[in-house]
Amino acid sequence: MKDEFKQWEYHVQTVGSIFGTKDEVIDEMLNELGEDGWEAVSVFSPENSGKVTLVFKRPLSDRARRERSRPSPF
Repeated sequence: MKDEFKQWEYHVQTVGSIFGTKDEVIDEMLNELGEDGWEAVSVFSPENSGKVTLVFKRPLSDRARRERSRPSPF
């Protein structure tokens, strides 16, 4: 049954400060993550924070799946 559904990995990143977020910073981050296969699926700005939080996803690769199956050092 597991093979019937596409599996994803997710990444959340918040950028900016109380002084706001520059478009150039977001643009650069989107391009860099896009080159690594990440797709932005949600963007929100916590009220009165000046920050932007972006949620990304990409298909779960065999390599990432193996890394997740390793015991955590913590």
